[in-house]
Amino acid sequence: MPVNGLSLLVIIILFVILFSVFYKNIENHFVFFPQSTLEYFPEEFNLKWQDIYITAPDGNKLHGWLFRTDPDAPYILFYHGNAGNISHRLDNIQLLTQKNLNVLIFDYRGYGKSTGKPSEKGFYLDALSAFDYLVNEEKIKPEKIVVFGRSLGAAAAIDVATKRKVKSVIIESAFLSTRHMARRMGIFSLLSPFLPAHYNNLEKIAMISVPKLIIHGTSDDIVPYAMGEKLFEAATVPKFFYSIEGADHNDTYEVGGSEYIRIFEGFARDSKVNTD
Repeated sequence: MPVNGLSLLVIIILFVILFSVFYKNIENHFVFFPQSTLEYFPEEFNLKWQDIYITAPDGNKLHGWLFRTDPDAPYILFYHGNAGNISHRLDNIQLLTQKNLNVLIFDYRGYGKSTGKPSEKGFYLDALSAFDYLVNEEKIKPEKIVVFGRSLGAAAAIDVATKRKVKSVIIESAFLSTRHMARRMGIFSLLSPFLPAHYNNLEKIAMISVPKLIIHGTSDDIVPYAMGEKLFEAATVPKFFYSIEGADHNDTYEVGGSEYIRIFEGFARDSKVNTD
């Protein structure tokens, strides 16, 4: 039976309506890749840590690890990416603690030992809850807290910096928004103009007045290097951009090596980048 123009229009409209209704579930499927099993533990990296549990306002319990090295040093609030859990970031944390930086890392709801199911609303709620835990429970002054987000975690760091006073912001391998990312994903590229710009880092970064360090690998095959450049352009001063030649999405600190940790530590302590 041939499909006339009116029938085709009705089919398209129904598809758009159904897509809109289920879009949040579709987006969550592509955004979050949680793993519940902790595969590595701090003692395997010779790290001293404290198990912590954070209660989010909606009652979910978030599990994390607190690494204290120097009470006078900044606290790095580490928002990890969308896959795995906190146990997969211990090699990175080891590098930071070797420079006597304090670190708090935790799992979003649905990751690791944290309760609940991932969602955009819950993600931002968890990000704020971790910050408030450091301030209210650990009595850390906001001006000592550096929010650091990698990949999806950059959206958490940026959002927190628009709502709380922080020392500075470090984002790494960050995207512009889910709408921008959809343009790179097959059928979603056709629908991207109609999609909401969730996790809108491009819009929010312009609202942050504290110093910002934007890190991106030139060979990132998940989030294009150009997105890091656009975030830097949209950010207000003071801002710094650290380009890591040849680094992909998840190996920035490995490819960057000693220069990476020098720039990271220097910015965390002094809120600027020393290029000497």
